[in-house]
Amino acid sequence: MDKESKYQELIEQAEALVSGETDEIANMANVAALLHESFGFWWTGFYRVAGDELVLGPFQGPVACTRIPFGRGVCGTAWEKDETIIVPNVHEFIGHIACSSASKSEIVVPVHRNGEVTGVLDIDSAEYSTFDETDRLYLERVVSFLY
Repeated sequence: MDKESKYQELIEQAEALVSGETDEIANMANVAALLHESFGFWWTGFYRVAGDELVLGPFQGPVACTRIPFGRGVCGTAWEKDETIIVPNVHEFIGHIACSSASKSEIVVPVHRNGEVTGVLDIDSAEYSTFDETDRLYLERVVSFLY
């Protein structure tokens, strides 16, 4: 199954998982697990906005950084710019925060509630150039179901 077909199937599953559930942590946990299991990413999870930093939320994968300042690393930059960031090679991203040396590429998608960024979906791959516009399109749609 190609990537787009996989995402189309996943979209239906994600929507069903969060439908009717009002607890945002539960929804983030299930969405992270669904994405992680479906694609076999290295690390899949959420960081939540808490004041002037992102705090680790539900995730799947190895131990992660607990707090990320606004504007720092890929996650903090995606929050600051309020846009999805795709990084083909994290070693070339100025200011990258290396939570794991195994991570080689990354995508970070802002999560919104009432027009404000309330967190980010962060996905890391152990391969270079894993993420593209197909990922961006579908992952932005997935996070839109969270609230």
